[in-house]
Amino acid sequence: MTTPTTPTSPADPGLIDSRYAARRLLVTLGLVTLGNSGMYVVAVVLPAVQAEFGVGRGVAALPYTLMMICLGLGGLWTGKLADKHGITPVLQVGALAVCGGFVWAGLSGSIWTFGLAHGLLLGMLGSSSTFAPLLADTALWWNKRRGIAVAIAASGNYVAGTVWPPLVQWGIETIGWRQTYVLLGLVCGAGMLLLSRSMRQRPPLVVLAPAGAATRAVSTDRPFGLAVGQAQALLCVAGVACCVAMSMPQVHIVAYCTDLGFGAARGAEMLSLMLACGIVSRLVSGLICDRIGGVRTLLLGSALQGIALLLFLPFDGLVPLYVISALFGLFQGGIVPSYAIIVREHFPPQEAGARVGAVIMATLVGMALGGWMSGWVFDLTGSYHAAFLNGIAWNGLNLLIAGTLYWRVRRMGAASLARA
Repeated sequence: MTTPTTPTSPADPGLIDSRYAARRLLVTLGLVTLGNSGMYVVAVVLPAVQAEFGVGRGVAALPYTLMMICLGLGGLWTGKLADKHGITPVLQVGALAVCGGFVWAGLSGSIWTFGLAHGLLLGMLGSSSTFAPLLADTALWWNKRRGIAVAIAASGNYVAGTVWPPLVQWGIETIGWRQTYVLLGLVCGAGMLLLSRSMRQRPPLVVLAPAGAATRAVSTDRPFGLAVGQAQALLCVAGVACCVAMSMPQVHIVAYCTDLGFGAARGAEMLSLMLACGIVSRLVSGLICDRIGGVRTLLLGSALQGIALLLFLPFDGLVPLYVISALFGLFQGGIVPSYAIIVREHFPPQEAGARVGAVIMATLVGMALGGWMSGWVFDLTGSYHAAFLNGIAWNGLNLLIAGTLYWRVRRMGAASLARA
């Protein structure tokens, strides 16, 4: 079996789809699980933080919004640094930021310093180093099984949402939220530093045929027959649109169940069910992506997510909501990873980190915007019915863009065959 050469030089192309790539993927899964912990534990400590600092629920929720926005912005910066210097220095900075962010938040004296710790350290430097750059890096190490590899890496985000909240809740009840935050920072920071040592090898500098029969006739000089900037902009708009729609159930299902009289506990169970099904969805979508390509996978996921959102309109019973929540998780989990595959298939590979970072930033902006917008629509109308309709409309925009990109790929393939 081919082995790595020196960490600072590009790897031998023979390492693509190899056992080394598989070991690297497992390390990546661990890094994503550790680095994305802050995205989910902040919701767990929200009641305790609100009570200690004596603020309203809206102010107490601002650290989450700030973290998501800064995470998206940080993805642009960390992606470019990974393209230039390799993934390991980025991960090491991220490890220090995750550790420092949790410790700073645990020692904070006000909601504002608590929020800054989440935004600047946990979001912009910490979590951002372990999502978009790692998805882009994974895509460069796989060809035949690229879709499932990226899906496994992206699943670390949902694994974090499954593992850390119950552990943090136990810590809050046992030693308090401040001590839990400090301990979590030390554990996650140290774990990231140790795992980053296994990521020193630079990826191969080689352009391979993209995965999926649907994407054979592509050009990295003019993705989808468009200028590179235009193609990137379309993907970013699609990322915002899909995640405005996606955030409606994820952010508001607990409040929705409370309004229906089922209680917050039932809503929390539905959210956990969504995230657990999201893991399954990402893995299955990865297998599908290896067969049909990134654009078709995006189109399929967008259509299914729209169907799940539509089901929330006529059904509001307890059992139907559990079923629809599970379906929503199963349908939407593969959408975000498909963007990394599309970038790898249609854009220059040496720019993968920055371009995946830009699209991931757009999806996170969509999550932050959608979470706020759904609440705003609810305040205006007094009902979540209009908020679901708003999410469906944004999903329609994503579906339109995905359909347009698929049509352009098909047209380019037909033109290429005609010339042959």
